[in-house]
Amino acid sequence: MAVSYLKIGRASELSGKDRVVYRLLEILPGFLSWGTILGVIFLSWLAPVWVAVFIIAFDVYWLVKTAYLSLHLRANWKRMKKHLKTDWGKRLENLKWGHVRQMIMLPFYKEDYAVIKETLEGLIKTDWPKEKMIVVLAREERAGEESRESADRIYNEYKDKFGNFLVTVHPKDIDGELAGKGSNIAWAAEKARVEILNKNNIPYEDVLVSAFDVDTRVYPQYFECLTWHFLTAENPFRSSFQPVPVFNNNIWEAPALSRVVATSATFWQMIQQERPERLATFSSHSVSFKSLYEVGYWQKNMVSEDSRIFWNSFLHFGGDYQVVPLSYPVSMDANLADNFWKTGVNVYKQQRRWTWGVENVPYLLFGFLKNKKISWKKKMRFSFVQLEGFWSLATNPLLIFMLGWLPLVLGGQEFNTLLLSYNLPRITRTLMTIAMLGLVGSAIISWKLLPSKPVNYKPKKKVFMFLQWILIPVTILFFGAIPGLDSQTRLMLGRYMGFWVTPKCRSDRA
Repeated sequence: MAVSYLKIGRASELSGKDRVVYRLLEILPGFLSWGTILGVIFLSWLAPVWVAVFIIAFDVYWLVKTAYLSLHLRANWKRMKKHLKTDWGKRLENLKWGHVRQMIMLPFYKEDYAVIKETLEGLIKTDWPKEKMIVVLAREERAGEESRESADRIYNEYKDKFGNFLVTVHPKDIDGELAGKGSNIAWAAEKARVEILNKNNIPYEDVLVSAFDVDTRVYPQYFECLTWHFLTAENPFRSSFQPVPVFNNNIWEAPALSRVVATSATFWQMIQQERPERLATFSSHSVSFKSLYEVGYWQKNMVSEDSRIFWNSFLHFGGDYQVVPLSYPVSMDANLADNFWKTGVNVYKQQRRWTWGVENVPYLLFGFLKNKKISWKKKMRFSFVQLEGFWSLATNPLLIFMLGWLPLVLGGQEFNTLLLSYNLPRITRTLMTIAMLGLVGSAIISWKLLPSKPVNYKPKKKVFMFLQWILIPVTILFFGAIPGLDSQTRLMLGRYMGFWVTPKCRSDRA
């Protein structure tokens, strides 16, 4: 049976010319990244002078870009502080909002009962009327008996504390599905439509769906903030709504490596919220059930469902779709395992899964070839933003921290007698030092984002939270560029990834 281009997961699902085109588009991101890296290595031997000039120019570009992004980070930090202080309930008094219901999707695999309970307790502590909440706990059949017991226990404890509470069971081994979050919540959303919305005659346009990871804890007025933005959006049924993910649930327990990577992800989302034309949905996000139903829910045959739902909608509605930034946080877990080594491995795997979002590049480019409703100007802009973003992720840290010295090593004696060879490392070091000074501002913001220090931690722990940012050259290289290049190489070679569930671990270590 022919596959709609809106629901393609990979080239192997297509046939004929379409399969060849899609496969070439899967190769493109890795080809660009590896072409850049190998080109710099080769030209450092063949034309070291030109590469040295390129490296200096690139370092200047990186410095300017860092300053530019830092301004966006600080702007969003101010906006987020303002939004956290805003009384969103009072702002809603000027709008008709009583018809709006919140559907909270909580997919889980083998997470502990305690993790789910903490999330539900967070929902109870919100200001939103609980009778206008629909909680859907989406269980995986393949997770086994322990998962069923946790779901049953949670249901019995919380079924009467919300307007509706539904536990769904996603069957295993459904043909054409990839085991993961997307297939689970798509199944759960349809069950909720039939068993709750239809049975109670609840209009789809009155329901806001928040697709949360099971460890997501919402701040008290999240749903009021979300509802205000929905009711005041220019086109609410052509919009998704994106909070800022902060990883504060266990931030005091996590090691410095995990904290820096997690906070860097938060910072990137804050920066993107100041550039909504570049923003796609990520991790926890919200959308009208009406819009979600029209596009056929989350895609079931790929990994990066949280961003793909935006691109599904963007193509489905002919480019008339956007993400509305909330500049309001939700809190999740930072990566934490039994020991430092396991934590490092899990951080890498999580980053590789996130950077597997590169699978959206061939999907988007192929969709642009098929969709005639979207203007070429918009197609070119989005194509460039996506390709440049994944190319930068995989190549820029390598160019800065590893390949900038290659002309000195491969350029030969003739190059090393030039004044340029003498100045190259000094210019590079000076520019990078200036760029790294910008981390002071990032460290201050990360400090202010921290929740209150638990009583069992010594005051010096907070000092380490500030000094941890000296690890940034390590983290952006080994937990940014390398997993990014790993993902692009796998896609280029057709070695498709499955969905890796990040383990949720709690620790009482001081």
